[in-house]
Amino acid sequence: MRKAEPEIRQLAVDAPIQNSPYEEPRKYWQWTGQGKPDLLDGRRAAGYYLREKGPAPAGQRTLGTEETFRELPVVNELRNRVRAWRQDNYRGATPVTQNLLRHWWNADREPPQKLFFCQLEAAETMIWLVEMNGKPGQGRRIAVPVDPVEDAEGLARGYAPLRRYACKMATGAGKTVVMAMLAAWSFLNRAHYPRDKRFSEVVLAVCPGLTIKERLQVLRPSSAGNYYDKFDLVPPGEGSLLGTGRVLITNWHEFLLRDDTRKRGVEKRGREPDDVATARALQDLGRAQNILIFNDEAHHAYRPPTLAPEEGEGLSPQERQDLEEATVWVQGLDRVNVTRGISFCADFSATPFYIAGSKRDQGTPFPWIVSDFGLVDAIESGLVKIPRVPVDDNTGQSIPMYFNLWRWIGDKLKVEDPASAAVGRRGPRPAAVLREADGALKQLAGLWKETFDRFQREGRPIPPALIVVCDNTDLSQVIYEHISGERTSKDEEGKRRTLYGTGQVFAELLSNAAGYQPSMRIDSKLIREAEAAEDGRSRGTAGDELRRRVSTVGKTGEPGEQVRCVVSVAMLTEGWDAHNVKQILGLRAFDSQLLCEQVVGRGLRRMSYDVDPKTGLFTEEYVDVYGVPFEVIPVKKAPEHGAPEEKERTLVHAREDRKARAIEFPLVEGYVYEVREHVRADLSRVDPITIDPKVDPTAVFARPKAWAEGGAPGLEGVGETVTQTREEYYRTVRPQSLAYDIARRVTEGLVGGQDQEGKAGFRHRAAHLLFPQVLAIVRDFLKTKVDYNGVDEREVGLERYRVQAEERLLAVIEPDTDQGEAALLPRLDRFRRKGSTGDVLFSTTRECRDTLKSHVSHVVLDAPVWEGSAAFELERSSDVVAYVRNDHLGFMIPYEWEDNRHLYTPDYLVRLRNDLLLILEIKGQEREQDRQKYAAAQRWVSAVNNAGEWGRWEFVVCKETARLPQVLAGYIRHTADPS
Repeated sequence: MRKAEPEIRQLAVDAPIQNSPYEEPRKYWQWTGQGKPDLLDGRRAAGYYLREKGPAPAGQRTLGTEETFRELPVVNELRNRVRAWRQDNYRGATPVTQNLLRHWWNADREPPQKLFFCQLEAAETMIWLVEMNGKPGQGRRIAVPVDPVEDAEGLARGYAPLRRYACKMATGAGKTVVMAMLAAWSFLNRAHYPRDKRFSEVVLAVCPGLTIKERLQVLRPSSAGNYYDKFDLVPPGEGSLLGTGRVLITNWHEFLLRDDTRKRGVEKRGREPDDVATARALQDLGRAQNILIFNDEAHHAYRPPTLAPEEGEGLSPQERQDLEEATVWVQGLDRVNVTRGISFCADFSATPFYIAGSKRDQGTPFPWIVSDFGLVDAIESGLVKIPRVPVDDNTGQSIPMYFNLWRWIGDKLKVEDPASAAVGRRGPRPAAVLREADGALKQLAGLWKETFDRFQREGRPIPPALIVVCDNTDLSQVIYEHISGERTSKDEEGKRRTLYGTGQVFAELLSNAAGYQPSMRIDSKLIREAEAAEDGRSRGTAGDELRRRVSTVGKTGEPGEQVRCVVSVAMLTEGWDAHNVKQILGLRAFDSQLLCEQVVGRGLRRMSYDVDPKTGLFTEEYVDVYGVPFEVIPVKKAPEHGAPEEKERTLVHAREDRKARAIEFPLVEGYVYEVREHVRADLSRVDPITIDPKVDPTAVFARPKAWAEGGAPGLEGVGETVTQTREEYYRTVRPQSLAYDIARRVTEGLVGGQDQEGKAGFRHRAAHLLFPQVLAIVRDFLKTKVDYNGVDEREVGLERYRVQAEERLLAVIEPDTDQGEAALLPRLDRFRRKGSTGDVLFSTTRECRDTLKSHVSHVVLDAPVWEGSAAFELERSSDVVAYVRNDHLGFMIPYEWEDNRHLYTPDYLVRLRNDLLLILEIKGQEREQDRQKYAAAQRWVSAVNNAGEWGRWEFVVCKETARLPQVLAGYIRHTADPS
């Protein structure tokens, strides 16, 4: 009798995305045993599923695959500690760390510089472990297991346990950004506290392959396009300190020991000494010590147990290779640790678990995992695409055939053709598998064709990609030939020849031909064949070309740009970050949910990060998946009538035929100027401060509290009512002293320069010369620019208004060039001095409007009525030569608000027919923070105009779009007749 099928518990739901990617998750989907998945409040506990060797522990959630959920108690406790620390404003950390964390959490950040919650939490957790764990007030010390040395040779050499902190982050969640955050944290702290051994000035990033090594170059502060600048990871005034740190990115292969054949005598003297091997691996890091290690794709960096000869006999060639890699990697770290010292290892992986062949329990997690934001969390936060899997079909079976396709094929072949499966561990004959899987392949390819046609309609330059993941190289070859029509044969001389035929799956789109290969195959066998080919090229070149092509699938201008189908074995290599995968077919066994995640996870990177204005969440993106039996991962539930369609996307791009309408602008980080004696401030360009008694009541009426029956408090009160005011405060404070105090704080901000977070940048230290001038400016400001709303003028002494006054004045006080002072000048981005409309290229589901007067093809309308009417007026105005909506343009203005640095993103840039460039803000109601933004924009305009190489700029706020033509005309008249 056939064994009954286990119950499949799919998390097939209508709305998989439930959380904002920028906030801690508040809801999650869970199978609760009630016959359907439920949406629960709170955050899912960190944990993993593991196949049980015996009966499942009582009370544990068990899957149909006989896997049981187990919590990660260390991670769950760390989440609570780090959350409390965050809410306590990071008390106890170094001032540098506090400044960094507040900068990263800045609420005014805009995508793509706005950091995901999972990135912030991962960095916070490792920082907390280094700076706060065990400190008074932080509770008992959390013991994170170390990675101990177990082999006798390592112990004899003095190797010590490695302190490792593993970060589990789904592919596509941005772990490289977290590495940059930690590097910045370490470098800046080390620069400020050079004797503090908790921080390192050297980072060694170790990774498994060339693709990842190239991608990690963004961790080097000197690299163009580095992540410190791209994601604004360093507060103003601190950027130069990044240069005090050094970053080396290397492959684990550099840890391979070498024999010194020049040595003679005792045989074992040929082994490379630890210090020599370390110096060679560290290359240009010299004698650096106390090194911070980043292990990327760290599931390859485990410490294998010592194996007896008979234990290693059952390993496959791939498993032997994995064991060798893991051994070389970790022993290399041991040598670095014993000769130079390691601060700690930060491990990064989507799946930090022991893999098959590790000779440890497959699927068990690394004991030192400290942060967990896996694929399930990433889907529910919208960070990745949503798998869309079969939940039913018309066969009448309880489990859809295409859900676990490999099991269905295996069962069917054993019944119809027993001999076909009798080929040892490699499974059924490839031709038989193709015969049974062809229906699923063609059906999924049909979905790919629909997606391809939609991409064509939307004008996308990159096609969607279909991925087929096979069980072995023989099967991958058969599937590849079936799709591409390409095969190889040997001629009479034994040389390999490539023959092109007609594929059997959408031949007009997926068949290969000489010089045109929309389909490709990637596996170890093919790479070996390519490297051995006798075609006049050096050995290894062909294999490198294959790797390069597959690693650049979906990337404009790269070898893999037009690849439409990839046939691979097992899973695609780490570092594969294609964003255009839309269909995945699994033709292999899946005996764990971990393997499902590993195989599919690299195909789930999003194509865009649009927010749905109705929900505030990321819009849904899908990938259709057949043959990968997800059970714990939220998948999209299909409606009764057909599959849900993604929203149509619009490609927003710079048009080649409109180069004449291009707008360029400087990328300003801060300001540079020197003052000898004289400053000035144009208060006519400063918005006033409004004293609001509704925010801070000036009168409170109080009486004794009443208590209702049962002890519940009431609001009515009993007894006599008394009036409480700030009269006593007023009696002790004189308006003159308030002016003096504000002037003192402004002067300190001016002369503090970049040592005080770059608030102003004055390099002169003669405060006694500046103070009288600042005091006069402050008095004028308090007299003309503060609306007291009928309350006592000493209300301005409240800290709320003092800070506003200070920030407003620091934004407008500048050198008095009429008195011979040097002009205020912009300090530009070190690696990218200018931005341009020519850089715009993205797709969006938001409402768009075609343009005529813009270099960029469309205006994206987040607020259709307001922004649409502004775009309409700009298009029809005869005074406008060119304009662009500030979306994916990268134009931002730094400013200070409530003692924190923020970035202001204005709405439009406009070039008028008199060549004047306008920064245009469309705004209805204004807040105090908006007024501070406008003061910063005026400062930006003043500095850029003083530089004299970027044209003439002005900043304007338009509160009624109907008046925009008159506003623009006014700037034409003003320029023509300045009087």
